[in-house]
Amino acid sequence: VQPPEKPLQAEEWNRLKESFRSPKIFETVMFNSMVRCNSPIDVAKSLLTYVAKSDGDVAYTLLVKYLALCVQQGQTSEICDVYDIMKRRFKLIEGGAYNLLIRGLSNSDQWRMALTLLEEVKKIMIPSRTNYESCIKAASRHQEMNLAFELYHEMLAKDLVPTLDVLQAFFDFSRGMKGAELQKELFGMLLHLRENQIYPHKTFMWSIKLWFESIPGGNWRGHLTNIKDSGQCPVCNHQLEDSDLTEEEYNNLREKIIRDVIHGTDPFRKTSPQEFQAFQTFVENRLPFDIVIDGLNVSHIKPRKMHCENLFDAVNCLAKENARLLVLGRKHMLIDSSNWKREIMKEIQNKADFFFAENISEDDAFLLYATLQSGKHCKFVTRDFLRDHKACLSDSLTRHLFRKWQRGHQIAFASSSKKMFLSVFIQQPALCYDCVVQTTGDTWHIPYKDTLDEKYSYRVPRKWLCIQQK
Repeated sequence: VQPPEKPLQAEEWNRLKESFRSPKIFETVMFNSMVRCNSPIDVAKSLLTYVAKSDGDVAYTLLVKYLALCVQQGQTSEICDVYDIMKRRFKLIEGGAYNLLIRGLSNSDQWRMALTLLEEVKKIMIPSRTNYESCIKAASRHQEMNLAFELYHEMLAKDLVPTLDVLQAFFDFSRGMKGAELQKELFGMLLHLRENQIYPHKTFMWSIKLWFESIPGGNWRGHLTNIKDSGQCPVCNHQLEDSDLTEEEYNNLREKIIRDVIHGTDPFRKTSPQEFQAFQTFVENRLPFDIVIDGLNVSHIKPRKMHCENLFDAVNCLAKENARLLVLGRKHMLIDSSNWKREIMKEIQNKADFFFAENISEDDAFLLYATLQSGKHCKFVTRDFLRDHKACLSDSLTRHLFRKWQRGHQIAFASSSKKMFLSVFIQQPALCYDCVVQTTGDTWHIPYKDTLDEKYSYRVPRKWLCIQQK
């Protein structure tokens, strides 16, 4: 439906409605179309008036659609009017409407009213991340940094994970501001990136660089660089943290993963105790391996290739150094099919040990167990991020060690437009230095990505921001 360009009288709306295929949903379809076409407010208002006169009432859902159009256009007084109508007419306002109201008001000169609405939401439910972030950005924009930080900590306490967008807003709006407390808060955000292995994108990285350089009397200077393979920063010659765990850290991590993840979180959700027992016996009789491969995961790298060919390429590539390989497979791989050719599978089995689990089994527990039992040198190959397993670990130190071990031991295949994509991957083994935000006090090293789209990734960035205090 194409919305009219100017307000209509009741009889004109009537004619339009009668000519519409499904008159019962005419208003809903028309409002959706108005939001999509960003129609003038007075046109939408004339439809609301028509509905109120003909039905004696305006339904909640139509008011919310009208509200969405007002928020889209920053019509503050209309947003306030809709809120007043909703408060008078409906016992309960649900989350979607509150999201719109808070977003619309926080972008206006009535931004403090958004804070009042946030308090209202708290009485009936846990506010959404969007609710908090709209209010945080509004407070930051008006230089009310203490209020912004208070809301940020409240949000973290409710286990709401902040977006990079809101973290960037803190750095943007704090530029040039004095205060030890403010610096401490922003350094804390950088450590949040470290703890959660989050890599800022390029525009966020620039915000961090400009904030450091704007600190009054701070004498910070930032430079973009690539870290040498040895782990040394070419700008400040600082040696980055080693990605290796000490013997004690490794043993602690192995014990806790086997206790919390492999036995603790019931790996038998998708496997039987008998199968896992058989797998443990299989591994113990063949230890140690150099590389453990999640066969099913790797077989999907190139969508246009047969699954067995992808796996064949990966194993061929990894077997070059006479490495001892263990491939975790599924029993369906042994049945001749369009994706799994028997002769290719036989050839791969000459180059690696295979364990074929039931088709409903969960690979990750098998992967972690075989890798950790093989010793510190053993690497693993999967494109999974293993987030669930980090979450199962009982304390933050162990979670930190798990991530560090993962960064130093996970080899990631990636599809590429180049024909020889596997040779590209092998040039990117696990790094000898740790790829996370790190600081010595007078230096900060921050790895960053070129784009926002990757979000979390098993692939670590190769570009760094080095910031030093002169």
